[in-house]
Amino acid sequence: MSKPILFLLAACAALTAGLSGCSKVAMSGRSQLNFIPDGEIMSMSYQQYEQVVKESKLSSDSVQVRRVRNVGKRIQRAVEDYFAAAGNSAHLKDYKWEFNLIESEDVNAWCMPGGKVAFYTGILPVCKDDAGIAVVMGHEVAHAVAEHGAERMSQSLLAEMGGMALSAALANEPQQTQALWMTAFGVGAQYGALLPFSRTQESEADHLGLVFMAMAGYDPQVAVAFWQRMSAQGGGSIPEFMSTHPSDETRIRKIQEYLPEAQKAYRPAP
Repeated sequence: MSKPILFLLAACAALTAGLSGCSKVAMSGRSQLNFIPDGEIMSMSYQQYEQVVKESKLSSDSVQVRRVRNVGKRIQRAVEDYFAAAGNSAHLKDYKWEFNLIESEDVNAWCMPGGKVAFYTGILPVCKDDAGIAVVMGHEVAHAVAEHGAERMSQSLLAEMGGMALSAALANEPQQTQALWMTAFGVGAQYGALLPFSRTQESEADHLGLVFMAMAGYDPQVAVAFWQRMSAQGGGSIPEFMSTHPSDETRIRKIQEYLPEAQKAYRPAP
């Protein structure tokens, strides 16, 4: 049995005395560790997102801002349709979607719980067009709806604070807890002992993100070219065992395996 699975089983066993810590990823059915109440995760998400937006320089390029928000709205509708079809619209009941473009050379984007999305201008040349933006948007939103950030935060609280509740951690170790949060949700660096979980989450987000972008009317096949462009940025120089993301070769191979399923959901926008 792999170390990540052993860690998850041990964590779940440790939490059975008082916390409901193990759940299932809504889409894949994978068991995940998540002992943070939805109310707490959403409250902190909105606070942290507001702080990031306040402290960042938002793009004044109205054309690019409109592009990011238009793609975001289409992905939002696809996600809502996806969960409605599964009879699980309640999963999104506390979502307050927001899409902002931040002026930065960083090649990055992320989505916090509740649909709080940030794109950085540095990733737009790699995206190239609306379909490329949809690849990234679908992937990052997939992380949020699969509760990957809450899972990573739960793992961090367990590993570094003995399973302390988020509210207690914020009261007792506010700076450390905030740093853990920013890392868990992709705003900061993502290196650490829990990398195998993160690679699993990345693959789940790739898979579901393709479906979302296809449902939103973007051809999922463009994802292969997007990740090839990302590879050309230098991402492929990081060995897979050191990175939270799968290697470029692994990611592209798996995306090609996911494409037939995503293609069935593709309906070109009129």
